[in-house]
Amino acid sequence: MHRATKIVATIGPASSTPDILQKMIRAGLDVVRLNFSHGTADDHRQRAEMVRKCARQAGREVAIMADLQGPKIRVGKFENGKTTLEPGQPFILDAECELGNDERVGLDYKDLPRDLKPGDVLLLNDGLIVLDVARVIGSEIHTVVRVGGDLSNNKGINRQGGGLTAPALTAKDMEDIRTAMSLGADYVAVSFPKNATDMEMARQLANIAGAPYGIKPKMIAKIERAEAIPALQEILDSSDGIMVARGDLAVEVGNAAVPALQKRMIRMARDSHKLVITATQMMESMIHAPVPTRAEVSDVANAVLDGTDAVMLSAESAAGKYPVQTIEAMAAICLEAEKSEQSELDKDFLDRTFTRIDQSIAMGALFTAYHLGAKAIVALTESGSTALWMSRHWTHVPIFALTPREGSERAMSLYRNVTPLHLDTSTDRDTALQQAVEVVVSKGYASRGDMIVLTVGEPMGQPGGTNTLKIVRVGDVL
Repeated sequence: MHRATKIVATIGPASSTPDILQKMIRAGLDVVRLNFSHGTADDHRQRAEMVRKCARQAGREVAIMADLQGPKIRVGKFENGKTTLEPGQPFILDAECELGNDERVGLDYKDLPRDLKPGDVLLLNDGLIVLDVARVIGSEIHTVVRVGGDLSNNKGINRQGGGLTAPALTAKDMEDIRTAMSLGADYVAVSFPKNATDMEMARQLANIAGAPYGIKPKMIAKIERAEAIPALQEILDSSDGIMVARGDLAVEVGNAAVPALQKRMIRMARDSHKLVITATQMMESMIHAPVPTRAEVSDVANAVLDGTDAVMLSAESAAGKYPVQTIEAMAAICLEAEKSEQSELDKDFLDRTFTRIDQSIAMGALFTAYHLGAKAIVALTESGSTALWMSRHWTHVPIFALTPREGSERAMSLYRNVTPLHLDTSTDRDTALQQAVEVVVSKGYASRGDMIVLTVGEPMGQPGGTNTLKIVRVGDVL
């Protein structure tokens, strides 16, 4: 069956062999995430080459997303590897401490003391440990433990409510962008952006680094800072998409606030014609178990019903015992949720004004296919813009985007309800349309007598030039 919602999976120790990766692709993997918080440049390069090779063997393109580490603010290392904190105990975070002990620990972000004041609340290790700031003296943050537990090397620190001034792009991120472009990444995910400026800077760096390779990657903003929420529209406007990064976001704004924020972010992204990925702990139990919990099934299904383009796996596929089974389970959940999804196409089009010809053709194709009961929409596209606009509305009619550009084909792997296919388009329109129909039929997506809606641009080969809509029955002469 045609699955609209895409699956992003992180590659790691559990999934870094050709055999496992091949099985993951055949199970439904659409986009591979390379997590630059772990591994060396050579590790990422080898994995990217393996992804390209396995995708070719599977007969389709798989996009690569380079996920930057960002300014993850962490404690330093302990002389014994960890300490145990008890409620009521004083504990010092010291920017000048080299090796921690039971009384204090160092910081990898040396400016943290300048960001804090008495009364602030710090959340460590994804919120499992809570410290109240009592006072700040020079490089030392004196705290009292509110919620204790084991604190080990390099655990993350968040300030409740946000407000830390660490820049979104570190020196490591800038170097990692260069690495990502050298290995041909299709997407770059930017961690902890606060505003449009952070995303614009990342895009500029990526475009410069990608120029020698002919790459202009699409930029994904990971929404995980409290201060990113009021700036969400400007971040969307400066990005190609967003990631609902529920881990750090939940620590900063509180777990209870995240579900409503997730729905709001997905809605805003679709209204802005941008992509959206829902991430973090979606199938967490499958790190160790062969089946998901009922709550995880509902979580994935609700993201699908909200309209997310993709659902993402992190440790489940990078380090879990069942990476292939996790993708199979996630794909099955997506398919089932999509069956019950209601199309609101007519309502979506009320009070809408389309100022571009190509966008008007895209919307006309959706409307026509929906009301005529077409089997498929086929878009001949150079850049993928027509397919993106179509994918912002749900019709239950699958969209097939045929392009001669390898980069466009890979990028469209993330677009909801879009199946990208390669087509060496002819400069003759009728020949190209006939080839497009033949490709869709040969793949088993349509058969003789089925109605198909086609979109194409004349003259051929110009990005943004879609200006023609054609309705055909398979088997008719075009």
